[in-house]
Amino acid sequence: MTALLRQLPQVQSLLEHDQAVTLLKTFGHEAFVNEVRLQLQQRRDRIQSDERGELTSEFVSREAILSDAATNLRFSRTDNFRPVINATGIIIHTNLGRAKLAPAAIEAIQRTAGHYSNLEFDLESGKRGSRFDHVEDLICRLTGAEAAIVVNNCAAAVMASLSAFAFGKEVLASRGELVEIGGSFRMPDVIRQSGAQLVEVGSTNKTRIADYADGITENSGVLLKSHTSNFKMVGFTAAPSREELAELAAKSGLTFIEDLGSGVLIDLSRYGLPDEPVVADVVKSGADLVLFSGDKLLGGPQAGIIAGKKSHVDKLRKHPVVRAMRIDKLSLAALEATLRLYLPPNNPVESIPVLAALATPVSELNARAQKLSALLGDRVSANVTIVSSTAYAGGGSLPQQDLESYAVQIAPLAMSVEAFASELRGLERPIIGRISKDALLLDMRSVIDSEIEMIANGVCEALAK
Repeated sequence: MTALLRQLPQVQSLLEHDQAVTLLKTFGHEAFVNEVRLQLQQRRDRIQSDERGELTSEFVSREAILSDAATNLRFSRTDNFRPVINATGIIIHTNLGRAKLAPAAIEAIQRTAGHYSNLEFDLESGKRGSRFDHVEDLICRLTGAEAAIVVNNCAAAVMASLSAFAFGKEVLASRGELVEIGGSFRMPDVIRQSGAQLVEVGSTNKTRIADYADGITENSGVLLKSHTSNFKMVGFTAAPSREELAELAAKSGLTFIEDLGSGVLIDLSRYGLPDEPVVADVVKSGADLVLFSGDKLLGGPQAGIIAGKKSHVDKLRKHPVVRAMRIDKLSLAALEATLRLYLPPNNPVESIPVLAALATPVSELNARAQKLSALLGDRVSANVTIVSSTAYAGGGSLPQQDLESYAVQIAPLAMSVEAFASELRGLERPIIGRISKDALLLDMRSVIDSEIEMIANGVCEALAK
């Protein structure tokens, strides 16, 4: 122990090393010296706690100290928030940023971010305008709604709508629809925070229109329907139609609100996907307000879209909660660009990444897997095989729909699969897969062709550690 402590170099000795010249130029004198001192102190601590004498002279060499200092300094200058490659097979991955934006949406953000804009300025009259005007007509055209506004996410849309129409009143909701919407946020909590009182009607698996009717009192304000987009109930189930709820609400002087969660603007069944409710159909059924997300199956930025009857939307425009939760200008620019991709002659399934990933033929996924496997070849110390896989829409969407896929399965020979996954996460462009038994699966459903070569190089780098 004492011998190793004596071998620790002085700060000046480290600064005079040839390796230090480049590091000083790259990171600056103050940052570099501070990091060197930190490395020396950490080594002193390690040596003093090394009761079994496992440390060697290499641990206190100038080269090792400078190498570790350089690694830490580079890591400290790496952006915390950065792109990753999603090879999990989960297309709308909440932890990885949900929907990938279309190139048109990215270009819209860049244009808006670099210039002043007419965010709340009417170019025709020269007077103050509304940020909602930029997307309202598009939303109405695509959904058949009379009016629309946009807030920063779907939970905010629920909160704002209930605050406007049920503050101090009762919200009637089916027990089978009191969902948890992610991050442990539950619908009953959102209802209470809006200033409304929850009235549960029906049972977990069966709720009839009579249950809603029996629950209505003089203090009732809203009939709330929540689409169970993140789970599926099977067996003996029953629920009233939207048309029945709309009729009851109108007859009772209440507001009928439906929270769809995922916003589907086109029929996805033609691509072999289950029939998620299309927003236009829900609007047509008579709901006063329909709430849905911008960054799930719609394929745009984070946003909470509120579409419905003009009288109800106009009341919301004036509510202070809407201002507190309004969408920002960059998300608004991306949303407008994404919505325009749904208009003819555009084909949203080709131009919106989320929809393209959902609709990609299995034969193309197999071709991606074959290409990645060939690029790896004998370059890696691992067993590499192509396997059938199951991918998912994710983001609380299409809960029971498995998506057929292919994955490249990699079983490292010289390290554990956990260590391999960790090395992939530590790359300059992190690669995120999913572990299955003693191998890592890189699912081709959530990657694109241009990422295959990058994945191959990253895998080789990680396995070479």
